[in-house]
Amino acid sequence: MRRLAFLVMAAGLPVGALAQEAVIRIEAKRDAEASEAAARWASQFDEVVTFPLPGGWTAIGIGPLSAEEAAAQIGALKEARRIPADSFVAVPGDDVVLTPVAGDAATVADAPAAAAPQAEAAQPAKPQADLPAPGTYLRLQSVQARAEADAALSEWRKIFPEAGLAELPNGWFGVVLGPVDRAAADAWLRVFKDRHLVPGDAFVSDAGELGAVVEAGKAPDLPAPPAAPAEMPPLDQVQRALRWAGHYDGAIDGKTGPRTRDAIQAEILGSRRSTDPGTAMRDLIARRDAWRSEMGLTTLGDRATGLSVIAPMDRLAFDRTERALSIYGPRDGSGAALILFSQPGGQQELLDLSGLVTALGWVPQPVRDIKPGHVLLEGANEAHIGRAEGWVRDGRAEGFVLIWPAADAEGQARIAAEMSDSFARQGPAANDRAATEPATPVAEAQ
Repeated sequence: MRRLAFLVMAAGLPVGALAQEAVIRIEAKRDAEASEAAARWASQFDEVVTFPLPGGWTAIGIGPLSAEEAAAQIGALKEARRIPADSFVAVPGDDVVLTPVAGDAATVADAPAAAAPQAEAAQPAKPQADLPAPGTYLRLQSVQARAEADAALSEWRKIFPEAGLAELPNGWFGVVLGPVDRAAADAWLRVFKDRHLVPGDAFVSDAGELGAVVEAGKAPDLPAPPAAPAEMPPLDQVQRALRWAGHYDGAIDGKTGPRTRDAIQAEILGSRRSTDPGTAMRDLIARRDAWRSEMGLTTLGDRATGLSVIAPMDRLAFDRTERALSIYGPRDGSGAALILFSQPGGQQELLDLSGLVTALGWVPQPVRDIKPGHVLLEGANEAHIGRAEGWVRDGRAEGFVLIWPAADAEGQARIAAEMSDSFARQGPAANDRAATEPATPVAEAQ
């Protein structure tokens, strides 16, 4: 451990908790489209807010919430498919204004009670059963008994929360999804069947072929396919965006293959923004770019280590250099920290590092992935998530340690992927000379 003894100088690195209130970021739109999208979300959730993003974008979210509340709610909402799969917990700065979005107007059920006697005196005839709204529906399942139909609807709503139940003209019951545009229904049914989300005998039906509404659903947000397919962006950009969305863990090589194709289909199915792969990938890349701007991701060129990496610099503040380290602590109570390391060496230096970062608590209870020329450690506790990644390149052992608040696990995974993709050497390390001097150990990080 002598060759990495200098690393303990950074052990006192603070890892604070998030100070500001959080929101669950569900969408980002250009300003011209933000109002309509926000109103749509406000019809489904209370406490919908908007706030400005760089580059003319507007964020739409649920909040404000405490970081703990946001972390507790986001998983359940994603599992129920009530929010997009790429939603994440965001912590707007203190200078960011959250604007509440009003929900639906009052319904007739909220009419003054004084009107009730007059309605009672009129003694209107018993209303007829509601009929499905005009349009096209996806027929997901048909069953004969009402109890079986209720159970089927409950299961389908785990996948499609908007699904409803209709009594069919033949006396059976149908679980349906709609209404949607006919072209959208045809296109999305193919996608759902290809991914085995619906059975092979599911089909498209017009509202006139259904009977009375037993339990009303909601019109799903399933856009119609574009008139012409969009050109697919460069595959390396697609792969990076897919990894950001959590669909892809393969190499960023710009080559098509089963893993890339499966990841594209997973994004189409998860976001449900377009059935056209080119359109869906362009939308995903735009959302990633908006997120990068919101997170303040910029290229950090560090002279002491000679390293370059894309990092969330609005959450980090330079602290100090220690031998072969450059240390960036939390800015404004963000709870984030970054350590860059670089020194002459090889695999043994990386193995020494893996033991050291564990001992100092930078990566709590880590899961290790050790290969020739590469070491990856990931772990978490109640306070923070740690990730240490290092490489042997051109006779040097170098890499980074990212510390991030535990309440934002999804944001941490995305930032770590951006850092791993962009990590590079930009020049000689100014700290090589200092790294040969004796080190003074300090206490472990808390």
